[in-house]
Amino acid sequence: MLIFIGIILIVVGIATLILKTIFKDNASLTWFNTKRSIQITVLGILMAILNGLFFYADAGTAYAVQYITGGDKMITTQGLKLKWWGRIIPLSYETSIKDIIVANNSELPENGQGFYNRKAQKWEFSDAIKAEISTSVIVGVDINDEKIFLNMADRNKSESKLIFGRILPNIDAAIKNTCKLMDAQDYISGQASDFDRYFRDQLENGMYQVEQYYEAENSNEVVGDTSTIRKIHVGKSSKQKKFRIKKDTNGDIIRDNTNSLKQYGLKIYQAQVTGIDWETSFDERLDLQKNEVAQTQLEKQQAEREYYRAKKEVAKGESEKAKERARLEKIQIQQTIEAETEAKVAGFNLIMEKKQYEVEQYKAKSKKVAADAQYYENAKLVSAGLTPQERAELEYKTAVGVAQHIKELQLPSTYIEGGKNGNNSNLLESLISADLAKKMMGKKK
Repeated sequence: MLIFIGIILIVVGIATLILKTIFKDNASLTWFNTKRSIQITVLGILMAILNGLFFYADAGTAYAVQYITGGDKMITTQGLKLKWWGRIIPLSYETSIKDIIVANNSELPENGQGFYNRKAQKWEFSDAIKAEISTSVIVGVDINDEKIFLNMADRNKSESKLIFGRILPNIDAAIKNTCKLMDAQDYISGQASDFDRYFRDQLENGMYQVEQYYEAENSNEVVGDTSTIRKIHVGKSSKQKKFRIKKDTNGDIIRDNTNSLKQYGLKIYQAQVTGIDWETSFDERLDLQKNEVAQTQLEKQQAEREYYRAKKEVAKGESEKAKERARLEKIQIQQTIEAETEAKVAGFNLIMEKKQYEVEQYKAKSKKVAADAQYYENAKLVSAGLTPQERAELEYKTAVGVAQHIKELQLPSTYIEGGKNGNNSNLLESLISADLAKKMMGKKK
């Protein structure tokens, strides 16, 4: 800007000097005298010189200053800096580079300092399927090593040359090699993360050297994602050319470092695939596969539903069986307990009867012993005779009884006295004795 203003001032100063000489009597040029024209010219020259002496360093940008004396210097701080009419090469700390999938009527965002955009290209996978791949890469310069930074700036001269001449070719090579290493079917089947990993690793550490090999294409393939493995058995098999990473005898990856970003001190802060647009034929095949997967999932769910329904019926039968078994076992236990109780009661009754029998036996024996003792006693009494006291007691009881009966005896009020030799008294005694004996026999009965 200062150079532009300086050049204008120089042109105006010189032009007024010339016009003043030609048109001496022109009233419009009276203000521009010789002194003022020279002053304007000198001011323009000073402004042009000052523009070469200073420059303003923006934040987030590193500068390689190449002096006219042949030296160079790295400047990483912002503000007004001296360049001594040297050349400056600005490089952003971080540069965003994107491949964008553009629709038919869409336009790419404009490029600027620190960000560059381009239209995504079509790349071919190892199974000949093509797709537009959009990527997002963030590249940073190494400002910690001034020598490497100045060497990189000197070799590339500008940021745009670094991007278009170094970084973008490396991005293309990394995408190309990564596409060689896998099929499109592999990518959509779960190897998308491997694609990002291969892509970033090659940008950071150098491109892979790949080698081709052949493997059977038409092999027995496991179909579906159920727990039941189902295989499609094919007939004649063919060979397909594929690529893999070349490794040395120690198993280390062999790389091509002839044009690596690492040698320029560049760092990869981000490298990933942000989108992929498959060709139409593959999209149609994907739709068919999605329908097949959906149908497989539906069949799987139906099969699992039938399986669990059968399991449910079996479980229900087992439950009812267990319930019936528990009921019968309960009855069996009750009957067993009742039988055991009856057996125990019978046993107790038997023991009681046995004990009762023994008791009766002991009672009978006791009675017999008592009777035998009484008999023995009576026998002894009989054999020994009654004692005077016992005899007196017996006679007393007999007399009392006879007297009681005599008292109750009713004799006839009239009787005939007489007899031979006056023996009527014997007849009376006989009658009394007979009546008394009759009453005593009646009471005994």
